Amino acid sequence: MSGEALSENVTFTNAGVVLAGSLSLPEGGAPVPGVVMVGGSGPSDRDNDTHFPPIRRHLVDAGIAVLSYDKRGVGGSSGDWLDATIDDLASDAAAALDFLRARPEVRGEAAGLFGHSEGGWVVLRATALRDDVPWVVTNGGPGTTPAVQDRYDLANALRRTEGITDDEVDAALAGYDRVVEAGRRDADFAEAARIAQSPPTAFSEHAAEVDERLWRFLKRKQDHDPIPDALLLRCPHLVIFGAADHVVPVADSVHLFTTAACDPRRDPRATLTVEVFPGADHRVQTDGGTRLAPGYLGALTRWITARTDEQAA
Repeated sequence: MSGEALSENVTFTNAGVVLAGSLSLPEGGAPVPGVVMVGGSGPSDRDNDTHFPPIRRHLVDAGIAVLSYDKRGVGGSSGDWLDATIDDLASDAAAALDFLRARPEVRGEAAGLFGHSEGGWVVLRATALRDDVPWVVTNGGPGTTPAVQDRYDLANALRRTEGITDDEVDAALAGYDRVVEAGRRDADFAEAARIAQSPPTAFSEHAAEVDERLWRFLKRKQDHDPIPDALLLRCPHLVIFGAADHVVPVADSVHLFTTAACDPRRDPRATLTVEVFPGADHRVQTDGGTRLAPGYLGALTRWITARTDEQAA
């Protein structure tokens, strides 16, 4: 029987929000290490679309309990992620970790956090705010702010668009920058929409997909900087990227996380391990996003297992 067969639906609460998820436990009786998996941006569910199940299966088969959950307002969870801040989402992740640790099947001191993409910002904030997280993994989690990451994503998307010129890309990015500045002024949706369309650029079509509620969410989080949280870490941090990630500036993120790790203010327990997988995308997948990069599952599991062994020593 696969470890995935020992999965159950669970709920837990945080600040009046009911969060629904799945807890998958390895077979056997002894308490095991655990991990909370936090999904990416938008309406991510407990599976982060189709991304988490193969990772979950591998971790469970390696003897690690896995809890993942639907973001606020998604699946079985109450609330609404569009009304949330990064701090709210980090508080949800912390509540998930507390719920996991309270299970008798789990070694509480050996349960950590894994965040993908936006979830990377979330788990770093959750870890920085408490001193009992034994380890944290960011998977495709930017070392930059959302505004910088989104600009990088937009630039790559435009450059892959057939027929667009370099001047048109530059004009679109200038339009994006004007909207970001509007967000910093706390401009309302109507003003931001006018700026995005005046003058029309290749960015205008992208901006037209944003409605008023999403605008409020985006301007709240656009300048969230994960590096102050990285400086506050008191535990090992594994950073994972795909080298062909068009969504996140990988080289810049690695540089930022590495610089933080070398800061003399950083706690000596906060070691940094970086894994970059050649040819892999934002979800660290290859072959057109059909499978996880070769060696990914092994590297992730070995790192977590080594940390949990250290906890047991």
